Amino acid sequence: MVRKLLAIVTITAAAGSLSTGTASAQDAAKGEAVFKQCMTCHRADKNMVGPALGGVVGRKAGTAAGFTYSPLNHNSGEAGLVWTQENIIAYLPDPNAYLKKFLTDKGQADKATGSTKMTFKLANEQQRKDVAAYLATLK
Repeated sequence: MVRKLLAIVTITAAAGSLSTGTASAQDAAKGEAVFKQCMTCHRADKNMVGPALGGVVGRKAGTAAGFTYSPLNHNSGEAGLVWTQENIIAYLPDPNAYLKKFLTDKGQADKATGSTKMTFKLANEQQRKDVAAYLATLK
């Protein structure tokens, strides 16, 4: 009887942790919908107010062809920042703070000045995860 009860509790706990994990999964389709907010400044295939974001995942920061970056963003790329989904998720809530912390952590606090051109902030973590998943689909 105790074994059966323990088995039921274990199965219930495992099922609960699976459903919690699903809730935080990235969803590129939802990210595409959230990305519509970003289209004031960004497109996948051309520079606008912001750089083209096609191929951004895996690209060194500050290096989209033909786009003039702020010194803060350019310096971050020179210090080794590469856009991964994880870095994008961490960047979007506060782009300036993220880049300044990145440079400071790399021992280049003297280059962590000014501000990025990106003024938009995306506070919702799930939306950031979804946008990062969507950006990873853009080539």
